[in-house]
Amino acid sequence: MKKHAVTAAATPHLSVATAVACILAGVPLSALAAESDAAGALEEVVVTATRRAENILDVPYNISAISGEQIEARQILDTPELLRSIPGVGIVDRGARNAAVVNSIRIRGLNVDSSALGDYAVSAISTVTTYVGDTPIFANFLLRDISRVEVLRGPQGTLYGSGSLGGTVRYVLSEPSFEDTGGRVSASFSKVDGSDSVGWTGDAIFNLALSDKFAIRANLSRLDYPGITDYVNLYELDAGGLPVAPMGLLSPAASYTSKKDADTAETWYGRLSARWQPADGWDLTLSHFYQDDEIGGRRQPTRGVDGFGRVYGEYENGSIQLEPSNRDVNLTMLEASVDLGFATLTSSSSVYDHEGDSISENTGFYAQSGFLSFYYNYPRPMASAVRTYRDKAFIQELRLVSNGEGALDYVVGLYYQDQDLRSTQDSFLRGFKRWWDAFLPGAAGAVTGDRDFIYRRDESFKDKAIYGELTWHATDRLSLTGGLRYFDNKSQNDTFVDVPVYTSLSDPTAATFIAEEDDVLFKGNVSFTLGDDELLYGTVSQGYRRGGANAIPLSGNFAEAPIWATAQQFDSDTVTNYEIGLKGTIGALRYDANVFRIDWDDPQLSTATPFWGYYITLNGDKAQTSGVELQLQGNLTERLGFGLGYTYTDAELAADFRSVTGALIESDGARLPGAPESMVTASLNYRQPLSGNKSLYLNLSGYYQSESENALSRSALFDATLDSFSIWDASVALVAEKWSATLWLKNIGNEAGTTGVYKEQYMGTAPAVGYFGNASKDLISLPRTVGLTLSYSF
Repeated sequence: MKKHAVTAAATPHLSVATAVACILAGVPLSALAAESDAAGALEEVVVTATRRAENILDVPYNISAISGEQIEARQILDTPELLRSIPGVGIVDRGARNAAVVNSIRIRGLNVDSSALGDYAVSAISTVTTYVGDTPIFANFLLRDISRVEVLRGPQGTLYGSGSLGGTVRYVLSEPSFEDTGGRVSASFSKVDGSDSVGWTGDAIFNLALSDKFAIRANLSRLDYPGITDYVNLYELDAGGLPVAPMGLLSPAASYTSKKDADTAETWYGRLSARWQPADGWDLTLSHFYQDDEIGGRRQPTRGVDGFGRVYGEYENGSIQLEPSNRDVNLTMLEASVDLGFATLTSSSSVYDHEGDSISENTGFYAQSGFLSFYYNYPRPMASAVRTYRDKAFIQELRLVSNGEGALDYVVGLYYQDQDLRSTQDSFLRGFKRWWDAFLPGAAGAVTGDRDFIYRRDESFKDKAIYGELTWHATDRLSLTGGLRYFDNKSQNDTFVDVPVYTSLSDPTAATFIAEEDDVLFKGNVSFTLGDDELLYGTVSQGYRRGGANAIPLSGNFAEAPIWATAQQFDSDTVTNYEIGLKGTIGALRYDANVFRIDWDDPQLSTATPFWGYYITLNGDKAQTSGVELQLQGNLTERLGFGLGYTYTDAELAADFRSVTGALIESDGARLPGAPESMVTASLNYRQPLSGNKSLYLNLSGYYQSESENALSRSALFDATLDSFSIWDASVALVAEKWSATLWLKNIGNEAGTTGVYKEQYMGTAPAVGYFGNASKDLISLPRTVGLTLSYSF
């Protein structure tokens, strides 16, 4: 493939594809042709998605990139906001609480899981793989000191060690520099609609060049988010953490209190990297990341009324207890490369330990499901689900990448991952034992305590893969690529459960199941250069997501029905992706347009068994998605730039999805959850030079998604259609040589931007059985926020 820089001096021409792109952008063709010479030059975008640095226009599939400078200029706060700026990428926005438990990034509509999933870790990995540097990990780190973020759409199993179905998101980090010593400090202050306090963040980056061969880079960040959500139905608790009984233990009376702005978030983030080039062609970087989050509660308001008939306000939550969460993640990675002349050999070694815990309000679930009757509808019910998760792994990846100078290019890789996952849940009926002893003092020994459920799930995975691609540049314009991937996965699941609250019922139950699978995947790609700045490409590629074991107990007091023996293992699911695309430039406009279709076999659904509620993954039969992806970016004038993206996705089941019992989960043709039919991104940026080497930068960006489904379910407990919404952000920055000041505004229209719901029917209020709170909630986006950021470089 011919490598070229993109400049405004390219000869304007109006091909059919370019004309279509311009019409979709709303740009008159005559105006575009007239302005192309006057517009500012398009900056070349270099990416490493194909494992070698090249112009984004030479990559023969749909890829987007956003630079670290753009992230900072727009003051992008978190991953949901970042991904909303990239065409066709969806995500469930849970706020800070449990934001790193479940990866809910969706590309090309490939999702069957509920949008309300996220309070507990699941066995099935995401359909989208995320990489930090060269390490496949989902840790939701703060967006700090990033060189760029690349989003690759479609399966990437022949280029990356960790397989994927829908695509890959790469966080490419800023490396230690040998050229200078210096740094930057910045501070931000913000006010969120609904909060009584001011939030702040502080960041420091320092690069130390000790020689032209060795450098160190460090950054440290502190975030303090003030919270917006008022918990208005909280039980008043005594010294033992149990609900106060103002009229005695046997009376149903309770005492309530509240807490304003309960969903506080306090985060520490740090990264330290050392880079060494011991000899020509050698490059080694050792990095360690750390992040600690302490979250006070959910940024998720309750809609409707409580048990007293009171209507909840805009940012009020009806839980009768606080729901904090905490997590820590440590990641250490060594990335080494050596230039062999004909190719570059790269080694990526990493270890990480990611763990967290949370307390969830479960009383509404107990009340709505009828479980409270099992406990005699005891007064002042308070069901706490105390959950933990831990993800530990060692990962080794080796890649040999040709130098790209001959007629043949290749990538060959070896991948190994040894991963251990642990999920636990301890459920407590706070105050039940105390009430029981007062109600039946003669039978006090029949109840062991308040803990009524114990669940432990330990999983281990060993994933091995050999992957690679070979590209033949048949002519200066025609290139043919073939790729293969062989994988071999082994897994073991150990499950333990007990219901210890009643002495007569307790019967610790355990199960173990081992699974193994291997297969071969392929990829084929053809690309043809139509002109200096126009590339036509077509791809057929397979993707996969590993399977695993469920380990469902089939004996003992807590056994499921024997038919569940057929669900002890869940298979990998695979996709076959077909796409045809065209990308190029016309004057100062860069465009990328493609159509795609994906056939999805054995889609994995994260769910639970019907009786004892073991967390499991089930395979369905078939689903399919198809659509159109359009991206436009360019400069309308020397100072005014724009971006526009549109994605249409038709994502639905292609066969009935049934449980192993034959029960219908959802029927053929049902729309897949969390997959809006239309998504639009738009941005405008303007630069105005000022005197004294200063400049003024104006940014406006917007995101729209059409309505979407909450869950793949016919049950009234989960089935819901979520409204469409749009979110607009703006910023103005005054930038000098060493300092900058940015005033920014998020969610100008203060849209709810709901991306998931916990419905009333699932965990709403139930005063008839003593539950006067309401645990239903909406997963809303960050409300309107105004902030000021000050930065100084030295």
